[in-house]
Amino acid sequence: RSPYASARIVSIDAGAARALPGVIAVLTHADVPQNALRMELPGRMAEATAGAVLATQPVLAEGRVRFQGEPVVAIAAETPEIAAEAADLVRVEYEPLPGVYDPIEALKPGAPHVHEGGNLLRAWHIRKGDIADGFKRAEVVVERTYRTPFVDHLYLETETGIGWIDAEGALVLRVSTQVLEHYRDVAEVLRLPHGRVRIEGAYLGGGFGGKEDVTVECLLGLLVWKTRRPVQLVFSREESFIGHGKRHPYVLRYKTGATKSGELVAMEAELISDSGAYAALSPWVLLYSLVTATGPYRVPHVKVDAFTVYTNNPIASAYRTFGSIQTCVAYEGQMDALAHALGMDPLELREKNFLRKGDSIATGQVLESEPMLGETMRRAWEALGPVRAGEGPIRIARGLAASFTPYGRMCWTRDSASAWVGMELDGTAVVRCAAPDVGGGQTSSLCSITAEVLGLAVEHVTAVGRDSHFTPRAGTTTATRQLLMSGNAVLKAAREVRRHLADQAAEMLEAAPDDIELADGRAMVRGSPDRAVAFPALVKAATAAGRPVQALDKYDAPSAPTIDPATGQGKPFNDYTFGTQAVEVEVDEETGQTRVTKLAACYDIGQAINRQSAEGQIEGGAIQGLGHALLEEVILEDGISKNPHLLDYKIPTTLDAPPIVTILLESGQGLGPFGAKGIGEPAMTPTPAAVMNAVSRAAGAPVTQFPLTAERVLAAIKHPSPPAGETPG
Repeated sequence: RSPYASARIVSIDAGAARALPGVIAVLTHADVPQNALRMELPGRMAEATAGAVLATQPVLAEGRVRFQGEPVVAIAAETPEIAAEAADLVRVEYEPLPGVYDPIEALKPGAPHVHEGGNLLRAWHIRKGDIADGFKRAEVVVERTYRTPFVDHLYLETETGIGWIDAEGALVLRVSTQVLEHYRDVAEVLRLPHGRVRIEGAYLGGGFGGKEDVTVECLLGLLVWKTRRPVQLVFSREESFIGHGKRHPYVLRYKTGATKSGELVAMEAELISDSGAYAALSPWVLLYSLVTATGPYRVPHVKVDAFTVYTNNPIASAYRTFGSIQTCVAYEGQMDALAHALGMDPLELREKNFLRKGDSIATGQVLESEPMLGETMRRAWEALGPVRAGEGPIRIARGLAASFTPYGRMCWTRDSASAWVGMELDGTAVVRCAAPDVGGGQTSSLCSITAEVLGLAVEHVTAVGRDSHFTPRAGTTTATRQLLMSGNAVLKAAREVRRHLADQAAEMLEAAPDDIELADGRAMVRGSPDRAVAFPALVKAATAAGRPVQALDKYDAPSAPTIDPATGQGKPFNDYTFGTQAVEVEVDEETGQTRVTKLAACYDIGQAINRQSAEGQIEGGAIQGLGHALLEEVILEDGISKNPHLLDYKIPTTLDAPPIVTILLESGQGLGPFGAKGIGEPAMTPTPAAVMNAVSRAAGAPVTQFPLTAERVLAAIKHPSPPAGETPG
């Protein structure tokens, strides 16, 4: 991997490495049939990126490196020790080049270009109402700037995989991934037919978006194909730190106006995100930020300009919440700042402006169901319990943040997922669906849905698959989409199997199909439970009669045209998950040290498919959010990581986790199975903002740069600046 963030590759001498006993292959860019990881976008997505500089990342660097850790040479050896020795023998001559490490500097004339065509990767805009007229109506205006850093996913299991060539000559990769469809990327890189590459998805030791992009797949496939031998590739923790995409750092400049009564009238925002050295998913992360920029509030006049910019920093890409967490920090910080300027209770201000059914968000999309924001806020706030007083140097304060986060992909992608459900002769059921399980309970949810429809105990339903060759395509485990997409596909297939079983049971029990009930592994006549047949006999009879006892079905998400690229008007997502988190913090005024002592979270999840799993997602998301708020930051110096290890990159442990209260509301108004909504990403969105608001209240001054370190908090306490930007309209 490159030790430089920006350099020209003058030469590569791998002779000594190739001569080392035990070395099987030493590969450079010249050995890669197609040395590019293409960004393939569906038609409507491609249209929406018109004018974007979608830079293609090479599998192995060719001629130039653009970030520290960019792969340059791939080595296969008999043992890891020999491979490491061979890597030390490779001689790469670099010529350092000027680089750019700040997205704002990267946009200035004369800044070094990371790629030909300039450093601006993509811009999105929202124009709603008349922003000038809106601010004329404003009687109080608040302006602030918020900054968030690069953050690492730090999953327990680093990127890893095993590959081999099977008896049919197919390349098989068993990898830690959120996307089985990466078999297509491997096939393109090796110039093989797509059907010659197979990916098996193992249960993951964490993903959080970091295993959405290609990680080991192409390098592993290349080594297997070139050596014709089984290969294992495991990134070290340091390789993982410098080699995979991070959460995008943002600079968010907000100006918000309200009347004296607290009615929001105008919001203007500029969002600048650091894409790092390549495009990855930056245009789409930025789109999520654009859509969520005004928060879950009614704002009649809106102007948002959003930019994502190339630098020679690490690549930034997908991370849980996908751009919604950064904007939540800003719009919720603005709500507390407005409340302070108006002398209003922050809860009252939010309640006055919350979105309700029939309101439109900043893109003009009308909400078709009730967000229940007021209830989520009140329930979360009340769950913190009685207020405590601080003692000695300890200040105690509370804060909250409301949020809305999409679940499912953008409307214009025409997303779909397929699933197969079938009965075995013993009366048990099998689900086949290629949905990678990243620890969010995706597989168990599909089993629960099948069990509910077919009247089986969940223990009698088995899910098999996560194999690109042998299970129906389910798409990626990203965007909080699997329960919506694969869940609905399984629901449709299970209902079709149920219909066939009911028809067979009706014939055997001499009843109408509509009178057949399936429960406890039996089919029975409604109102006459003694007239029943057990599933094993039912399935055998249906099979003997030639009646199908399995079904393959597909769910297509509702689609809509691409939003207007100039105004952002349109329907970007089909639905959103709304919720609120409230926290209590203790801040030591002598040291700035902050501890979160209570956290309460309330969401409308539509319908809990598995209550324990939903609660676990909320708890896990909240604790991960606490890390973002207080601890986590990839420290860079001219693009070089200074803390690529667990010694200096800190995340919360169980000792840092406060008591967490989770409150689930079930409106039944989601688009998922039985009215469910996604919760995987929304569980994390408001946490840093809630902590920021509580800490700012304790400090007596705004703290708007993350993480909220003791140094930053102490500076706010010792040198409180006047509330910046709070001016009469």
